[in-house]
Amino acid sequence: MRPDGRPDDGGAAGRGAARRAVFAPVDTRARVDTVVRRIGDAIELGLLADGEQLPGETELAGQLGVSTVTLREALMALRQQGLVTTRRGRGGGSFVTLPDDPPQERLRARLADWSTEELRDLGDHWAAVSGAAALLAARRTQPGDLRPLARTAEELATAEDPASRSRLYGRFHVELAAAAQSARLTREEIALQTDLGALLCLVLDDPGHLANVSDRHRAVISAVQDEADERARALAETCVRESVGRLITLRLAAPGRAPEPRSEEDTHGQEHRARGPRGGRR
Repeated sequence: MRPDGRPDDGGAAGRGAARRAVFAPVDTRARVDTVVRRIGDAIELGLLADGEQLPGETELAGQLGVSTVTLREALMALRQQGLVTTRRGRGGGSFVTLPDDPPQERLRARLADWSTEELRDLGDHWAAVSGAAALLAARRTQPGDLRPLARTAEELATAEDPASRSRLYGRFHVELAAAAQSARLTREEIALQTDLGALLCLVLDDPGHLANVSDRHRAVISAVQDEADERARALAETCVRESVGRLITLRLAAPGRAPEPRSEEDTHGQEHRARGPRGGRR
């Protein structure tokens, strides 16, 4: 048993906590879209299994903190996406339908729902949370606490499909927060996975980026072991910023959308040039 009360099998604990986050109350903005996104991403990441029956409408609406009308609209949208099937009569209900392949088109449509400013803001928040978790883990963790982190890092390096890679990427950061012995940071990491976790499938499909992420995760573990708190913080922040930066690049390259205004610095704080000619620039 670990100091924060989690068992040594960090993977199982991380998955259990993530499943609980799936059915946590949603916020008050765009509730139908939020429910669709929450349940849809949980299905794509394997937190909800193929064929699994969802709670009844009244119970599920109560868990999510929405009305049954809102829930029914969300379930209708999920049925249209092929992620849920509904059976009538005795033994009926709503059941998960797991896609055979990562639904790239749906994920790209999901990404298009975010503006680049929103992605940057969420990326900044995630980097701050993961950086703080790494720093505190370097100060507080015991040697045995890093076993789940090391196991997850190696599983990520050898994972063969983007959905598995995304789950493992998120699990690493949740376990890093747990190693920091901070319940609040752990909850924040879990919440961030419900926002961005499935989208990482789009960037972890690149073997080069996967190798880079794996190297950074190993470097974070090494820094935590060495009690090098600032180095651990910087590495964790960089890992998150690079991944979110790739999502922003994909968002900007999305076809058939109007150009968005953006600041003179990208997520990494580096000067960039907007596509096409601009007045006043040489």
